[in-house]
Amino acid sequence: MDELDDLDHRILSALRARGADPRVARAARALSWVGEHGAVWLAAGVVGAAVDGPRRGAWLRATALTAGAHAVSVGVKRIVRRPRPTRVEPLVRTAGRHSFPSSHATSATAAAVAYGALGMHAAAPLAAAMCLSRLVVGVHHPSDVAAGAALGALTARLGARWMREAHHG
Repeated sequence: MDELDDLDHRILSALRARGADPRVARAARALSWVGEHGAVWLAAGVVGAAVDGPRRGAWLRATALTAGAHAVSVGVKRIVRRPRPTRVEPLVRTAGRHSFPSSHATSATAAAVAYGALGMHAAAPLAAAMCLSRLVVGVHHPSDVAAGAALGALTARLGARWMREAHHG
């Protein structure tokens, strides 16, 4: 585990150093704020459902998958209880003390996969930026972000058929 911890720290330190640029710090803070509790992703799903009437059910199910992925990540956090990084100064406050997995990365990746299947291709680059922002602001280990992204992608993929049924059913 020492090798993983060392790699986590080196990657985190390198990305956190990018936050020394005020423009990068501002963008990373903004992503942290809009991603709190999956808010930007849930709002995007509701807007998708509102403007895409023929696929409203699929959008609502994609939104539910995104919310569900976020909820699962919060539950995993409470079980694993990994502390947040302490060797870098964070740029933002966090809603909780635990780091694994990153709930921002979970909801962002779930939304990117689910909404991407509905044609919202901007979700993927925004989700990638959100994942990186968690490292720039110094509140997650890279392995927390990777695990969160994997959990989000898995949740959305497992729910893909359920989403399609809403559109075709």
